[in-house]
Formats: sequence, C-alpha cells, structure tokens
Amino acid sequence: MINFEEELAKFEPSQEIAQIEDTVLNDKMTDITDIMRELLEEVKQQKK
Repeated sequence: MINFEEELAKFEPSQEIAQIEDTVLNDKMTDITDIMRELLEEVKQQKK
C-alpha cells in the first residue's frame, strides 16, 4: 500500500515548473479586469 506521508516527504517540485510559475506571475498580461478598468476610466473622463 502507498504511504502518502513518505511519498510527500520525497517530493521535489520540478525546477521547470517553478520557472514557469515565476514567468507567469511576473508577466504583465492584460486580462478582462484591466480592460474593464480602462473602459471605466474612459467613461469617467468623457463625463467630465
């Protein structure tokens, strides 16, 4: 039977995955929230 505690103790994350995570988290990707903020800011500016 598998000893999950033992297997978890031996686990080492892949270095490549860690590098990809850093790249994705540090990337300045535009998402829908950014687009909505820009649109709202434009609407506010037009009302002034």
